[in-house]
Amino acid sequence: MKDITAIGEILIDLTQTGVSETGVPQFAANPGGAPANVAVAAARLGAKTAFWGKAGDDGFGAYLRGVLMKEGVDCTGLLTGVQATTMAIVAVDGAGERSFRFVRGADQELTPREVDEAAILNSRVLHFGSVSLTPGIARNATIFAARTAHKNGRLVSYDPNYRPALWAAEADAVEWMRLPLPLVDVIKLSDEELPLVAGVSDLEEGSRSLEEQGVKLVLVTLGKDGVFCRWQGQTWRQPGVPVQVADTNGAGDTFFGAVLSRLCRRGERPLEGLERAELKDILAFANQAAAVTCSRSGAIPAMPTPEDIENLRLRLLHI
Repeated sequence: MKDITAIGEILIDLTQTGVSETGVPQFAANPGGAPANVAVAAARLGAKTAFWGKAGDDGFGAYLRGVLMKEGVDCTGLLTGVQATTMAIVAVDGAGERSFRFVRGADQELTPREVDEAAILNSRVLHFGSVSLTPGIARNATIFAARTAHKNGRLVSYDPNYRPALWAAEADAVEWMRLPLPLVDVIKLSDEELPLVAGVSDLEEGSRSLEEQGVKLVLVTLGKDGVFCRWQGQTWRQPGVPVQVADTNGAGDTFFGAVLSRLCRRGERPLEGLERAELKDILAFANQAAAVTCSRSGAIPAMPTPEDIENLRLRLLHI
């Protein structure tokens, strides 16, 4: 049985790496796409993962397949689309913060008929994000996968990562980002996305609203300040890990992949019997994983191994 099956977009992150001597921005073609990132992050940390989605019949599509295979991610569900591989152009400012522009392609083409129910049922966790809920047939495939997992007792995890450039209007994004909530067990979202999904920006009230809608574990990422957690009616903040930031791209996906990888170690029902102390340890580990990613450039290339996290932990002990 797989630990995690991620469904959604896989793409090329054209990530700004600097400027030339004449001031021209320079970019690297990094592998990316939030669900694919989560699958890789969890795989690097020991989880058995699979990815379901579409890339183009082109050089970038072949490259992305090779990346996933090298990382040990099952690519059975990585299908070939008619359109070219999707690209996200990621510009990075002096503080390491990102801005996005998208050239959409094959990731939008996945249909419900192409989603293998057996693959979903052969996984402890079904993970998805909101980019594949933007207009297109992949929206139906994503909801179908989430409903299949939910009705069969699999853990459903959700990352409603809001990208304004992908939506005609914010109201459309809010409607579709909220629609899957009754199917979701674990949610990870930023403090900026909380009011869009929960209708309120206050961490206590917003997380309570999500819990009342059936979400069992609510994780609100706070950048360098770590994460706010709601679990079984209790809330707390798990402190972040200070590092010199090179690029925040992929940090949230690394965090979520680390959380899910650790939860999957708990067996067939990852949330059953989970105590606050154990969850705090999981979140501390995930914050360390995200910190390693922030200290490097790119998304997938920057994601840590267990050895990287242990080295960071040892360095922190000697500060």
